[in-house]
Amino acid sequence: MPFNHLDSDCIENCLDCSQICYSTAVNHCLQLGGKHVEREHFTLMLDCAKVCKACASLQMSNSSFSTHLCKLCADICEACAESCTNIGDMADCVTACTKCAESCREMAA
Repeated sequence: MPFNHLDSDCIENCLDCSQICYSTAVNHCLQLGGKHVEREHFTLMLDCAKVCKACASLQMSNSSFSTHLCKLCADICEACAESCTNIGDMADCVTACTKCAESCREMAA
């Protein structure tokens, strides 16, 4: 079954978010230290990267579970965006997480 435009956008947003969250965590947060590497925030960023990658993968395979994972992905992305906003200096991550959460909510609807 081919993907429609919404599917492609969601997959792309998930893959982008995964890359940005992981890259920000290991290349930005680790360098800055302090609040950026506190356990709750840092593991949330890594969890977000992992769930976004998994969400894209399930969508690409047309898994019947992809809508369920999209809901969870949106929740985690929203939490990650909030955490990054509260700590500050991570606008790219906030933008990617927000965009991914929105497209995942649409997919899950």
